Amino acid sequence: MGIVVNLCKDNINASELSPLNLAFIGDCIYEIMVRQMLVEKANRPVNDLHRESVKLVSAKAQTEAFEKIEPLLSEKELSVFKRGRNAKTGHVPKSATSGEYHCATGLEALFGFLYLNNDFERLKELFAEITD
Repeated sequence: MGIVVNLCKDNINASELSPLNLAFIGDCIYEIMVRQMLVEKANRPVNDLHRESVKLVSAKAQTEAFEKIEPLLSEKELSVFKRGRNAKTGHVPKSATSGEYHCATGLEALFGFLYLNNDFERLKELFAEITD
């Protein structure tokens, strides 16, 4: 699976960004990886693709995804995840528990951090574990 190249300036220090900023970009990166995986699997109607992607990017699914990769994370990656998980988001959607929503935010923060650090190989490695 390929990944979008980082189109941002190379001088962004992801370690200095707030965890919610990391989650903001990570949400997009995670979703594009899910969408690409679904398109690679089969040429299907867009409604089917959308329905499947919604299942995989939900807070509950992202919590399950984190549980799959947690043992593989480095100390730094786990630290980034925890910063995202513990960030005060201000709301929780009706479709998720508070714990699921915060865990999903942590996963998105991790994906945003890896993306902004141009660590595309690590993104692909973790995503492959999630989707196996």
